[in-house]
Amino acid sequence: MKKFRKVLDGLTTSSPGGTIGSPSCGSAAGTPTSAPTPREIDVQETLASENFQLCKTVRHGFPYQPTALAFDPVQKILAIGSRSGGVRILGRPGVDCFCQHESGAAVLQLQFLINEGALVTACADDTLHLWNLRQRRPAVLHSLKFNRERITFCHLPFQSKWLYVGTERGNTHIVNIESFILSGYVIMWNKAIELSTKTHPGPVVHLSDSPKDEGKLLIGFEGGTIVQWDLRAKKADFRIYYDEAIHSASWHHEGKQFMCSHSDGSLTLWNLRNTTKPFQITFPHGKIQKDGRKESCKPILKVEYKTSRNSSEPFVIFSGGLSYDKAGRRPALTIMHGKAMTVLEMDYPIVEFMALCETPYNNEVQEPYAVVVLLEKDLIVVDLTQSTFPVFENPYSMDIHESPVTCTAYFADCPPDIIPILYSIGAKHKKTGYSHKEWPIAGGTWTLGSHTYPEIIITGHADGSIKFWDASAFTLQMLYKLKTSKVFEKPKPGEGRAADLVEEDPFAVQMVSWCPQSRIFCVVGISAHIILYRFSKYDANTQIVALEVRLQCDAEDVITPSENENNPCFSEPGSHSPQPHHQYPVSPGSRTPEGAKDSVPCLKVKDRVVRVPPGYQSDLVIQLLWVDGEPPQQITSLDINSAYGLLAFGNCNGLAVVDYLQKTVILCMSTLDLYGATDPYQRLTRSPRRNRQSTSGLTELTDNQQSIDMERSKSPTSVKGPGRKLSLPTDLKTDLDHVNGHCTSPTSQPCSAGKPRVPMGPEGPRLTRRGPGRPPFRKAQSAACMEISLPVSHTEGHASRRAMLQQLHGVTMYSHDEHHTTTSYCWNERESRENSFSRSRSSSVSSIDRDTKEAITTLQFGESYGRKSDALPTPCLWVGTSLGVVLLIPLSIPIDQEERMEEPVAIGPSGAVQMLKGSVLRFAFLDCMGVLIQSPYEVWRDLNAPEDPDRPRRRKLVHFSPSSSQDAYGEGHLAVVCSERQAKVFIMPLQTCLFVHNITESSFVLRADVVSVCNSVCLACFCANGHVMTLSLPSLRPLMDVNYLPLTDMRIARTFCFTNGGQALYLSSPTEIQRITYSQEMCDNLQEMLGELFTPIETPEAQNRGFLKGFFGGNAHTFDREELFGEAAAGKASRSLAQHIPGQGGVEGMKVAAGGAVGELARARIALDERGQRLGELEERTALMMTSAETFSKHAHELMLKCKDKKWYQF
Repeated sequence: MKKFRKVLDGLTTSSPGGTIGSPSCGSAAGTPTSAPTPREIDVQETLASENFQLCKTVRHGFPYQPTALAFDPVQKILAIGSRSGGVRILGRPGVDCFCQHESGAAVLQLQFLINEGALVTACADDTLHLWNLRQRRPAVLHSLKFNRERITFCHLPFQSKWLYVGTERGNTHIVNIESFILSGYVIMWNKAIELSTKTHPGPVVHLSDSPKDEGKLLIGFEGGTIVQWDLRAKKADFRIYYDEAIHSASWHHEGKQFMCSHSDGSLTLWNLRNTTKPFQITFPHGKIQKDGRKESCKPILKVEYKTSRNSSEPFVIFSGGLSYDKAGRRPALTIMHGKAMTVLEMDYPIVEFMALCETPYNNEVQEPYAVVVLLEKDLIVVDLTQSTFPVFENPYSMDIHESPVTCTAYFADCPPDIIPILYSIGAKHKKTGYSHKEWPIAGGTWTLGSHTYPEIIITGHADGSIKFWDASAFTLQMLYKLKTSKVFEKPKPGEGRAADLVEEDPFAVQMVSWCPQSRIFCVVGISAHIILYRFSKYDANTQIVALEVRLQCDAEDVITPSENENNPCFSEPGSHSPQPHHQYPVSPGSRTPEGAKDSVPCLKVKDRVVRVPPGYQSDLVIQLLWVDGEPPQQITSLDINSAYGLLAFGNCNGLAVVDYLQKTVILCMSTLDLYGATDPYQRLTRSPRRNRQSTSGLTELTDNQQSIDMERSKSPTSVKGPGRKLSLPTDLKTDLDHVNGHCTSPTSQPCSAGKPRVPMGPEGPRLTRRGPGRPPFRKAQSAACMEISLPVSHTEGHASRRAMLQQLHGVTMYSHDEHHTTTSYCWNERESRENSFSRSRSSSVSSIDRDTKEAITTLQFGESYGRKSDALPTPCLWVGTSLGVVLLIPLSIPIDQEERMEEPVAIGPSGAVQMLKGSVLRFAFLDCMGVLIQSPYEVWRDLNAPEDPDRPRRRKLVHFSPSSSQDAYGEGHLAVVCSERQAKVFIMPLQTCLFVHNITESSFVLRADVVSVCNSVCLACFCANGHVMTLSLPSLRPLMDVNYLPLTDMRIARTFCFTNGGQALYLSSPTEIQRITYSQEMCDNLQEMLGELFTPIETPEAQNRGFLKGFFGGNAHTFDREELFGEAAAGKASRSLAQHIPGQGGVEGMKVAAGGAVGELARARIALDERGQRLGELEERTALMMTSAETFSKHAHELMLKCKDKKWYQF
């Protein structure tokens, strides 16, 4: 605990805090303040470095690019391997674990040690790993790296400690699972085949032991050769040579027959009595054509041959085998049961499938009850016990990527009633037709931890849908889905200019803003539109109110004095004089001389009465308009305040404020005019108009390494990235349209907001273009998408660094919460995106680059002091720009409810102007005791509820005044401002900088949030170089700095978002959300909150085979693998063949922990936990031994007493 005191008497801008980053500290003019100051600020900061530690918690979603599947039939847990080296282990809902191989090599195959709490993984780097699943965070115990051979197939018999490993050369090696040492016993390919064979049989594609005799191993080679190898005699029992390549094989449980699948779409059934030819050959999907030939079919990649007690007919389940002739057929899983054949078409290609059986023994009737089908982008479980083969309802959140995720938001400690309400609304729209049986993957144990609170994750998608997820207690369940596209008419091809340019994803969600208390929800779309939703538990018939805004400000366009000198604040009638319940026609004078359409929105809002179900219902749609044939720029910032009834948004052209209660625009102004006379920059003249440039787009990301490499080789100013075709082509204009606001800058003629707008006819204000001496335009930039360049001219010497940073930010999946900002998204008509950045990152910001537009990057409503002379806080709007400028706009809002609905909201001229390095990312307010001041809000009320005459519905507002709880400290509050490079704390209303901290010099901040941790607050930052940092408030002391993520991981860099409680999340792949914690307290309680993968279960006993079966069925149970494969009999394997690598001993996850003392303590803590776990197991074994010894002693004593008096001849 440490106290920070700052005496403010006589403090001027020459204070130590003010000297850093001048002129950003102090007043706008840089002179000492004369307003009354509080005598002292006394803030007790309770946070220290010991309160922070970074570690991963849980991963949600579908495993990206899956490759392998495994199931433990006793523990009933499922494992999925992926191409990036990840392994997801799933059990009952709540039991969800993610493991990552350090090498990152693709997982080829998974093998459970059934009911042993262990898993073997075979990776593409020819390494075997043994994972311990008896701890909540699985760790690698052993690894075995093959040096001279490539692993192709593995097989581990039930209750065996010897793993068979097939290789690309056709050899079969045997590995001891306990020691992970290679046995000297090897089945060489040239010994397995006949000596007369002239060709190599190919890689091993199948290994399995015979159900009839465990001493016989069936080996399948890709070339079509099948060998049954006698492990005892070390020779082949039989060899089968077939013309078609083999993909898989499966035994009948009696061990007398097996079935193979082939590359020509055929299935062959072989009987061991006669292996010279197949007992049966079938082409399940190959029909005979008119000419007598069979249709050519695709390969059958896998087949499973299972028997059932209830039917004499076996189940034959396979994937593939469809005919080539039928184009466009979807991938299918075929289930043959007797004469019935059912084809289950899938939405995605099948990666792997596996039949779930009642018994783990391969020599018993299998009794399959379900089939797990792993698709490229989904996981399906089919119920085999019903003739219709319905699917089970998946309890995991595997459909995050149903439409590509374009933005995320994370809200912790939500109101407790919001989750049940959203669930009850969303449950009405759930799909039906699922199997009525319980989900079969029900292993592990999970209990609700003590450190849980309501958490909600919101995802926005490319199709315009919004999903609300319950993220409490490390789980993820979908609550409610909202489709924003229902507000608009469907774009029809060839219907006007807007429809011509809108192609694939016109409704894609760009950012969201949500107030859980008032339940007001705001969505920003890619087509430069904003939809405001209100929540209601009742359905309603409503007509959507549309509001159109011209925010295409152009500083190069001047208004002639003769036409506009008397009414400088007037605007065109179609822009800011909207009338409710209809859209506004294009005015006759809204066409350019070229005939291009003007004042046209990108999308058409439904103009009829629509029936809306309970849930979120659209209340207002705001659309930016085309101007002079130019599409509107994308919205880069948004904030909404339910207590004020106001919504503010901005882009690279300017700022607009909307009164959503009165459905009117009260401010629409260019960024340049917001400054007035306080503009801190020297505006340079520019050369004549240049060609237009296109910018990046919003779309799904791909992880194609080849595409990434191609990107890196491109010019740093034109980086093309992979992705889908985008929807709304827009250009960065080289000029700005004229200001269309109701209020002009303080230097121009004042205009009171709310006065009647004077409509203009066709002869409205004309626009005149300037010549070569025009002011420079400012290029759109935001906190999440910028390029760094050194403070020198753009030369080729910096191409590599700039290209890397452009690659980092040139892909467009962004993460946003209530106040996060985004870039302005644009794209061209081709499938490849072209990103163009020319933002100067010079440390000197005294002059503006000629090609720079100044975007509004962040907005925040709150109670503050608009001017230094203010005695009481009033509603204000804080504005941050991409050039590091902070503006403060005071608001005058009527207090009475009736007046609020009738009287206009007045907006005063901008007050304070502060400056920081880099784009402004975040605002937050603290009182003088260091407590976070929440934004005021309106308590939720259902506008569609029946009227109660006795209790009329009135607005109930909740305010958090900065002076309400600090009488002893005087008036005023602290303002925290964070930009890409630095953070500052100002004292209001003095507007004096108290603390400043340069966060980074070599990189820049992508995300910053003021969050609550351990009953205190801190500033959390995520940088482009992968560092996650926390700073104390208000002193801005560094508390944690962890190098967590690599710079090249582009998706993570833009989807990272923090929340309260020391948590954060990001999109680790297009289909998965990774949650992390940076709180030491949560790391300590993590073991309690995670599920247990392993539960002690008795292994089911094998069925009694009977005397005759045991006598005539061979000596399967007398086979001793240790006698054959042990070192005494087989010797040692060559050391150069494979290398044993000891495991990390459970220190998995510690690489992300903080260095220094905290990291060492964390490592020691985990080591102690593991040692305690091992000691606990040892204690259990010791107790069993003691019990056994006591039992033996008791029996021995009883036997002694019984025999003590007997004579020798009585025995």
